[in-house]
Amino acid sequence: LSPCDPKSHLNVELIVYDLSPGLEGDADLQFLLVGGELVKIRSSSWKKNRFFKLQEDCKTFWHESHKTFRRNQTFSIDDIDSVRRGRQSEGLNKHTEPTVEEKCFSIIFKGRKKNLDLMAASGGEAKQWVNGLEKIISNMRNLSPHWIINCMRKADKNGDDKMTLKEVKHFLRQINVEVDDTYAEEIFKKSDKSNSGTLEGSEIKDFYNLLTHREEVDVIFAKYAKTEGQMSVRDLQTFLLNEQREPATIEDAQKLIEKYELDEKAKQNKRMSKDGFLMYLHQEDGSILNPAHKHVYQDMHQPLNHYYISSSHNTYLMEDQLKGPSSTEAYIKALMKSCRCVELDCWDGANGEPVIFHGHTLTSKVIFRDVIKAIKDYAFKTSEYPVILSLENHCTLDQQKLMAHHLISILGDALVTKPLGNKMPTNFPSPEELKGKFLIKGKRLNKLEAFFNNNNTVEEDTVSEDDEAADCKENGQKKSKIKLAKQLSDIVIYCKSVHFNGFEHAKENQEFYEMSSLKESKAFNLAETSATAFTHHNMDKLSRIYPAGTRTDSSNYNPVPMWNVGCQIVALNFQTACKEMDLNQGRFLPNGFCGYILKPEFQRNLSSQFDPNALTNGPWLKRKTFHVMVISAQQLPKINKDKHKSIVDPLVRVEIHGVPGDIDSQETRHIDNNGFNPMWNQRFEFEIHVPELVMVRFVVEDYDSTSQNDHIGQYCLPLTSVQNGYRHIPLLTKRGDVITSAGLFVHLMLIDAQ
Repeated sequence: LSPCDPKSHLNVELIVYDLSPGLEGDADLQFLLVGGELVKIRSSSWKKNRFFKLQEDCKTFWHESHKTFRRNQTFSIDDIDSVRRGRQSEGLNKHTEPTVEEKCFSIIFKGRKKNLDLMAASGGEAKQWVNGLEKIISNMRNLSPHWIINCMRKADKNGDDKMTLKEVKHFLRQINVEVDDTYAEEIFKKSDKSNSGTLEGSEIKDFYNLLTHREEVDVIFAKYAKTEGQMSVRDLQTFLLNEQREPATIEDAQKLIEKYELDEKAKQNKRMSKDGFLMYLHQEDGSILNPAHKHVYQDMHQPLNHYYISSSHNTYLMEDQLKGPSSTEAYIKALMKSCRCVELDCWDGANGEPVIFHGHTLTSKVIFRDVIKAIKDYAFKTSEYPVILSLENHCTLDQQKLMAHHLISILGDALVTKPLGNKMPTNFPSPEELKGKFLIKGKRLNKLEAFFNNNNTVEEDTVSEDDEAADCKENGQKKSKIKLAKQLSDIVIYCKSVHFNGFEHAKENQEFYEMSSLKESKAFNLAETSATAFTHHNMDKLSRIYPAGTRTDSSNYNPVPMWNVGCQIVALNFQTACKEMDLNQGRFLPNGFCGYILKPEFQRNLSSQFDPNALTNGPWLKRKTFHVMVISAQQLPKINKDKHKSIVDPLVRVEIHGVPGDIDSQETRHIDNNGFNPMWNQRFEFEIHVPELVMVRFVVEDYDSTSQNDHIGQYCLPLTSVQNGYRHIPLLTKRGDVITSAGLFVHLMLIDAQ
């Protein structure tokens, strides 16, 4: 039977029951398994009918192809980042009419794989496709032991209720468990108590228990399980107090049992079993990231310049700075990562419509109006705090007026077009006051006071071009002057772009709302030679830092030295997967991932004399010792998937990023041929001086004696968000996506230095 033949779906319901616990009989899921025709859209002229269906493993999507050598194509559910309903991709917005809005949806993939733009026969069908996909994605990301055991039973290819070693190995590959063949054979033999050469009945569960056995967790559990082999409420409280260093009450321990215990009898007896304990360690309460920091927990009523602000450079670019594509999709991806300052390089376009692209290069162009629409739609999906639109303006007057019109008409009341309040402000409003608002950064013809003294009549005038635009010119070229339209000038309120003429000049002449953009080389030099003055400058003004024009490959500079001197808008190339972006995403991981992090008090208090380059006494100097024990890892993915028997040789590196005196890095030995459950039990110590500026990055690599190690995964967060004790650390890909089931197990302790 062909996959398109209706008869091939007769046993669909049984599969749903076995492979998707929690979705038994779900109509949307069964709809996916039956499948149907969708219109695949690539351009206005390329719209083809294609059959799509969810495969029987409930983790692979199949669709027909008319390519000669690729008649059938599949992709994994795990490759999907999100599903968007409606014309919410650049392709659908450009190539379809608004009348088909309800029929359209897009599958957005992780990394740089192109979106899949689709149209169903009706709005109802589109809704079913989207609902079904979202349910199966959620199920995939929350694998349970019940799900895995049922999957094992379904892997019984010949239906004899027995699993051969070959079937077991096939099943392990299916659920992306990377385990050495020898180890698989060893636990297979241990589970085969009947010596029949197959697993049947309870032997399948025995195999799963041996497969997931965690010796290191057994040792910890046994130490505290003093009540008939389980943890009583009192036992668990003792563990939380002694090991996790949490001020836990009996009530806190009871809540954890109710939340994580899987065995109903144990739960009724107010006890925690080993399975419940393991569940606790793997969930947010046992994670390295303080659960309280997963939500907005900082004071959001401080002036805007008192925060680090997640910021993007040349946001429109998907790839390099010379010939790569420009896209609204780049803005959407940045905003969904809680980026709160995006850049728009604006140039005159055809038909009177301004466009955005990297001027004087071969990068493609995207219409300014489309970008503003995309920004409006996605700005506040991940964070409700304000978004700054940083304009680099190269347009003639007429197209500037159209830019202002689009900004005002599309953004509406969300656009800040006048100062808050009824009198001239002397400081920035707070992120809380600006929730759901857009700020424009750009040139302005006059002072902000003009709003209050009836002196806002100037129509247009000549201003110098932005510093970044000037820096992009060939050496020797003078800074240009451009005519600025009043309409565009008037909507620049709290972020007026001015040239930087030194800290003393800024102190005497620069208004609080006037801000400078500095290229990385100048900013790094100032951070090294005038760190205290730079920090003071950032106490009442905003600074924006951007990558050097020579970074044509869209590489990034290290943002940490810029945060060390209190720079707020440290703009990076979000499209580039690199260590610097790991640090950026880690910096903004806490506080609800809202894109704003309150700077330490010593970077906000004018009496502070903080210098990150000199570890002098002050409120910033809090000497700590950070003890790290790297215990083990779980289910590390294969790097070279083309080699069937390729298994990783993992090592772990712990990096400390912060002020120069705190920078450090230490790594474990590598372990040969074990990505499934490698164990190190290696201890490290790090001396910390300014903990409030420290970022901790855990990196897992595949050791190679003859070439550079391959990157497996990483996780980064501020030291102030780290929980003490036994903790699991999730691992992220280079692109920042969670690697399902993979992780590190560590013991951490931050204590006052002796």
